[in-house]
Amino acid sequence: MERTPTPVTAKEAKELIDLINEATLNFRGNLNHLHTAIGVLLVGRELGWKPLLLIHDKKTIRRCEEILGVEFRKVLPEVGNNADKSIAWKLAQKVTSFWKAVRGEIKGVRSPEID
Repeated sequence: MERTPTPVTAKEAKELIDLINEATLNFRGNLNHLHTAIGVLLVGRELGWKPLLLIHDKKTIRRCEEILGVEFRKVLPEVGNNADKSIAWKLAQKVTSFWKAVRGEIKGVRSPEID
């Protein structure tokens, strides 16, 4: 299956760069946390916020949102165009409760792996 990146308009690209620039200029602390936040935001555009919850723990998601000054549920798609790259997302489609998988109550679903 051929994958294509999520399209982005010039306006969306500017807003994204502005958000990253503002977060970078205002950030104080461990640079690895800023790197992670920016990466999660960019990958989240492709995967969606639901798959991100299966990849990262709640603490990481909250820290990323705080650093960027956004709520991923408001700025990212629920399920992105390329969510099926996430092994965890594919596994979560086969379980009875997505939220139990997020909480780790269903073993073997949460994973940072993509294909």
